[in-house]
Amino acid sequence: QVQLEESGGGLVQAGGSLRLSCAASGPSLANYFVGWFRQSPGKEREFVASCTWGGRLTSYADSVKGRFTVARDGASNSVYLQMNTLKVEDTAVYYCAARNRYSTSFDYWGQGTQVTVSS
Repeated sequence: QVQLEESGGGLVQAGGSLRLSCAASGPSLANYFVGWFRQSPGKEREFVASCTWGGRLTSYADSVKGRFTVARDGASNSVYLQMNTLKVEDTAVYYCAARNRYSTSFDYWGQGTQVTVSS
């Protein structure tokens, strides 16, 4: 059973940066994609970014391209989401998720971490 735990959320002013981390435990994630999603009050959860466990393939939502970077954290069991030039509209609970490369849905989720961007 894959277990995921996010950390690194907090309060930051617009234009600032935050780095979220997703620590994974359990079986090897060598054949997994790791994704970041977010949900703000009154809105549906939306995709933010994803990468393969090896970090070679990445994907980003248009709203964060050029500002966010998703990558494996070296050889550790963590994936990070570096968020730069944050905007008020980036305020949300951010979730880390994982899916097997052969699965069509993200099956494993973390508990989420709050990111608040003030103006």
